[in-house]
Amino acid sequence: MSSNISPKVQNQIAQLQTMQQQMQTIGAQKSQYEMAVREARRATEELKDLPDENAVFMSVGSVLMQKKKEEVLAKLNDKIETLEVRIKSLEKQETLLQGKFEQLQAQVRQAIEGKPAPGAA
Repeated sequence: MSSNISPKVQNQIAQLQTMQQQMQTIGAQKSQYEMAVREARRATEELKDLPDENAVFMSVGSVLMQKKKEEVLAKLNDKIETLEVRIKSLEKQETLLQGKFEQLQAQVRQAIEGKPAPGAA
């Protein structure tokens, strides 16, 4: 079958496969960040219910250190904010890549079916 497909279309198919892998990678990263946000929010909610005088420990590298509740809450909120910015960035990348993917997919489909692509001269 590949002998009937032009080198240009074969290249486009390879690009589609690469884009698909990129979208999967972006989706996996986004899922990881979303899970981290959920965990940080849950920790924040738990801390809010905790009396101020209770001991709070925070992981610093491989060590747990006792910190003030306000300090831990501030760090968690910063973490949530940073992760949400990363998620938005990944969503933008995902949307752009999806659009390019669909456009290229339509071009390949039309080339294989023998129809000229829209806008092709």
